[in-house]
Amino acid sequence: MTEELLDDPAWQRKTIEKLLFDTLKEQRRKRRWNIFFKFLFFIILLGLLLVLWPTTSNLPTASKAKAHIGLVDIRGVIDDNSTASSDNVIEGLQNAFEDKNTRTVILRINSPGGSPVQAAQIYNEIRNLRHQYPKTKLYSVCDDLCASAAYYIASASDDIYANPASLVGSIGVLMDGFGFVDTMKKVGVQRRLLTAGDHKGFLDPFSPEKIDEKLIAERMLANVHQQFIRAVKQGRGNRLKDNPELFSGLAWTGEEALSLGLIDGFGDLNSLSQDLIKNKNIVDYTIKPGLLQQLSDRMGAAFAQQISTNLGILPHGFR
Repeated sequence: MTEELLDDPAWQRKTIEKLLFDTLKEQRRKRRWNIFFKFLFFIILLGLLLVLWPTTSNLPTASKAKAHIGLVDIRGVIDDNSTASSDNVIEGLQNAFEDKNTRTVILRINSPGGSPVQAAQIYNEIRNLRHQYPKTKLYSVCDDLCASAAYYIASASDDIYANPASLVGSIGVLMDGFGFVDTMKKVGVQRRLLTAGDHKGFLDPFSPEKIDEKLIAERMLANVHQQFIRAVKQGRGNRLKDNPELFSGLAWTGEEALSLGLIDGFGDLNSLSQDLIKNKNIVDYTIKPGLLQQLSDRMGAAFAQQISTNLGILPHGFR
């Protein structure tokens, strides 16, 4: 009987089919378990991130139900796509001022600057909120860096404090770019730019520089610079010292900034809350991104910092 089965083509075919189906089932089972373990690993990793991911603040637990200091952070470059956008900062400031238990607002700044438009919007809103809530003081505290557009914003506050080693100021405007005309000539590339309007290709990096367009750009920069200067003078008043280099774009240490009237004293969040305001109850009103956005931002920032370090590039300020 066994020999007959072995010689039977139909039995052989069924046996092979059964082996194939069993093999396929085993492969499917392995794939399912593989997907399951990957999904389980992802869930565990996500849970660990939610538990262990550091927040942007090391503040102790605070109560909004009693008198407190409202904190708003400005960190990183100030532009409309960053956490330090005017929308986010203004929303945080409004929430802080509108809370009936907020006694003082502190704007903690660590930024090289950024967009003049975003800075002007925040500056104007600070002045508006100070007018609406005259009893609520607003202090700016500079950490490592409070330069350019960041200082533009700080100048709207009642008082500015920094560390003696902080970098403060950089009251200037820049427009940077590259010119690739000679490089294109060397590699034999022709630029074909068609425009309707004499200056539609304004400062095109692949075309020769035009003297009249350079003068136009310099005029625009000078105009924005004067807006910046007027805002600082309006905010700081007669506290500013008469120094020909004050608005030259130079950044100053906190110690130098104090002698120039750019800041009002030395201090940080802790020293102001304990010694000046005498209220350790701090509530953070900073508008923060979600977890995934924070992860993306930090990875991007770490990558950019590494590139900048390798190339020796320092961040520019007011753009």
